[in-house]
Amino acid sequence: MSKKLLITEKPSVAMEFAKALKINTNRKNGYIESDNWIITWCVGHLVTMSYPEAYDEKLKFWRLETLPFIPHEWRYEIIPAVQNQFNIVKTLLQREDIEEIYNAGDSGREGEYIQRLVFMMAKPNPNAKIKRVWIDSQTEEEIQRGIREAKDQCEYDSLSDSAYLRAKEDYLIGINFSRLLSIIYGKKVAIEIKEEKASISVGRVMTCVLGMVVSREREIRNFIKTKYYKIIGEFGNEDGSFKAEWKVNEKSKMYESPKLYNENGFKKQEDSKEFIKELANRKAIITELKKSKQKENAPLLFNLAEIQNECTKRFKIKPDETLEVIQNLYEKKLVTYPRTDARVLSSAVAKEISKNLNGIVKGYRDEETQILLHKMIEEKYSTNLLKTKYVNDSKITDHYAIIPTGQGYENYDKLPDLHKKVYDVIVKRFIAIFYPAAEYNKISLIVNVDGETFNASAKVCIKQGYLEVLKTKNSSKQSTEKDQTVEKVSNSTDEIENNLEVFKKLKKGQEIEIKNFEIKDAETSPPSRYSSGSMILAMENAGKLIEDEELREQIKGAGIGTSATRAEIIKKLEKIKYIEINNKTQIITPTKKGEVIYDVVNYSMPDMLNPKLTASWEKGLDMVAKKEIKPDEFMTKLEKYINSKFNKLVVKW
Repeated sequence: MSKKLLITEKPSVAMEFAKALKINTNRKNGYIESDNWIITWCVGHLVTMSYPEAYDEKLKFWRLETLPFIPHEWRYEIIPAVQNQFNIVKTLLQREDIEEIYNAGDSGREGEYIQRLVFMMAKPNPNAKIKRVWIDSQTEEEIQRGIREAKDQCEYDSLSDSAYLRAKEDYLIGINFSRLLSIIYGKKVAIEIKEEKASISVGRVMTCVLGMVVSREREIRNFIKTKYYKIIGEFGNEDGSFKAEWKVNEKSKMYESPKLYNENGFKKQEDSKEFIKELANRKAIITELKKSKQKENAPLLFNLAEIQNECTKRFKIKPDETLEVIQNLYEKKLVTYPRTDARVLSSAVAKEISKNLNGIVKGYRDEETQILLHKMIEEKYSTNLLKTKYVNDSKITDHYAIIPTGQGYENYDKLPDLHKKVYDVIVKRFIAIFYPAAEYNKISLIVNVDGETFNASAKVCIKQGYLEVLKTKNSSKQSTEKDQTVEKVSNSTDEIENNLEVFKKLKKGQEIEIKNFEIKDAETSPPSRYSSGSMILAMENAGKLIEDEELREQIKGAGIGTSATRAEIIKKLEKIKYIEINNKTQIITPTKKGEVIYDVVNYSMPDMLNPKLTASWEKGLDMVAKKEIKPDEFMTKLEKYINSKFNKLVVKW
């Protein structure tokens, strides 16, 4: 009797597949078997690339004449610690009664690579048809759908090609340039860091991230604060007063004056005092007055980078810890697949989204969440997301955004406290997209004093909308009562708080009293250091730390590393002592060793520090996955790059 064989990435996942397939008998050594199915598992990686010495014993020694090392036929080997499980999987793959093989590895590039290596080394029964299971969560329905709709594995060959190339690229760049730079500069580095000997570790992504950290640190270190002086005017009448900040304009006496530091500040205090004197006893007239209503929708959903950054800010945990937590929530069926770059849903998922909401209503007993959900029901908020910014099929490659499944609550009570908190953050972000926009009343005006302009504004939240969901317990509570809450609104680089009620009684063309002018000290500030979370965002955006959410979304697509690998890169840099991460703040700083390595790379091959180069290689891998270029074309360019770099470095040496 023929059987179907299904292989997952690890045992816990295999158990979920067994439950979904209603298999609970015949647990054997390394697999489960029923009348129709056999389910087995890897334990992460079973196969790895061989080190150079496996090709030739002489390559164990780091010598210039053996470099660059670029194999023509690549060798792989079984990882000794997991040899037994590999043997079990191999035996099952080769069984003659196996009719269909289901590759149910992790649904991503790395998961594809793990399984393909096993198939390559194990040589499955050639008569068996191999299919690929691709799922977005580990709920029973999704597992059953994934098996039912499994495609021929050959449809994922381009993803497999991309995965193999990524591994080869990291291997070739890491081994060749680590060896070369260690041979040339190892002694120099050892002297500088005061150690007997030193090796230099170089990586396609890792070195680029180190460059970002060191560059930022030196920018901060070399930063010289510059003091300048701003002018704040206080204006008003019997109804009250408000403050406004002076800003130079083309009609100003100070236009293009060398006395100015910037458009709203003087270099010297004496010059600002002199300027104030000239404005004394002049008329102040409101020349512009704009009233507007602003709407602000809830932010997009979480992808892995966004939730890692959020958890670093909230809970002061490292990105790899966040991934570990969300991976656990995924395996407990509570959330969808974590290693995703998308922040939107597919239209197919959006059509069924009520299932997720209903599941949360029934199963998630958090009191605050239940209040929010019942308000949605009472107020009859729409759950139709299809024509909103939260649904966009074109922005999804492998998986949609991370959202709660509305299932798995039988596992919730046993979760550690941190896991519950992270889950709650994901739930709240999800619920927020169904809430209406936050609404604000805003008035902005310009006061003209003898041709000089002073800018002021006031803003009040009149409807909290989604803010009711996303407010944190520590944040100041905003009133939903109209015109009762005043927010601080930034005017230029400073924040001036004004009362909207005063502004409401003002009119364009109205003359108002000058009550006072004051000089406010200001100074330039250095850029901020990266936190472990903000570094993930910067990597996603090719080295740019972009605070604006909408802009981040627009430029996405040329990142450094992938959602699955970024946290590990940061972890590795810390492990080899190139960077330090403060456990309390999660702020990243380079070590002395890291800075010395940076200097060596910057002198010898500075393009390795350039995020654009690293992002371009990642883009190339993506193009292979999308069948836009052939694997051979990518490999040819990679080999050409390595040989060219070697020739230049050896000549330079």
